[in-house]
Amino acid sequence: MKITRAGTTPSAKGAADSFTGTVRVDALFTAEPPGRAIGATVTFEPGARTTWHTHPAGQALIVIAGRGRAQHEGGPVEDIRPGDVVWIPAGERHWHGAAPDVAMTHIAIQESVDGSPVTWMEPVTDAQYNG
Repeated sequence: MKITRAGTTPSAKGAADSFTGTVRVDALFTAEPPGRAIGATVTFEPGARTTWHTHPAGQALIVIAGRGRAQHEGGPVEDIRPGDVVWIPAGERHWHGAAPDVAMTHIAIQESVDGSPVTWMEPVTDAQYNG
């Protein structure tokens, strides 16, 4: 068993090649082999968002604060709110982030496959973000 205390792991700034705007990532856990799951709390300032990306084994988002937006390729931009659980299937191109005027925090849980939990792609344009 391993216990990680809140506030003992340094926060990281979301990488500029993976996010637009100000994003903070707080690691929650990384499974030890043979486990593959990883989790983080991610906070997006208003208007901030991920780039388009996929996850090899899918991703679960649990919205815990604020208001956000999410979209899978070809679908509408959807509002997400505290208590919402968003499931993104393996390999589905998508993005997620805060609403234009309100920050949003979610817990993200995904698995690594062949050492990688995500494939980052191009930025989401303002037109795409605004739907």
